[in-house]
Amino acid sequence: MFIQLNFESDDPIYTQLIHQIIEGIAKKKLLPGDALPSVRAMAADIGINLHTVNKAYQHLKQEGFILIHRQKGVVIHPEGVAKADTVYMESLQKNLRPFIAESIARQVSEEAFLKQCRKLFNEINEEGETK
Repeated sequence: MFIQLNFESDDPIYTQLIHQIIEGIAKKKLLPGDALPSVRAMAADIGINLHTVNKAYQHLKQEGFILIHRQKGVVIHPEGVAKADTVYMESLQKNLRPFIAESIARQVSEEAFLKQCRKLFNEINEEGETK
């Protein structure tokens, strides 16, 4: 599996796991209906506590990225991820606000900020399109 966690990072492991799985979906490395390892298997594979994996999976389930079946296990949502709606766009704005504020405080220009956003967006999007 493509999961690579940074155990030295300030970001919690479960958050890194969430982000890696979502990026895998965005890059089409994980497709609707694809199976993910069980909580125990994922924890053993990457050497982390099973409660950490469970926390990440529960968040992903709540956000509609995965389904957890008693018999089928953990799968990427078979119908794909729901399209962005008003609630998501409000959340996006709320989450971007501190990054924008810090960038302004650090004297990053709007052009440089948007260039970084475009670069990352295109990098992830292009990897997904080549699959």
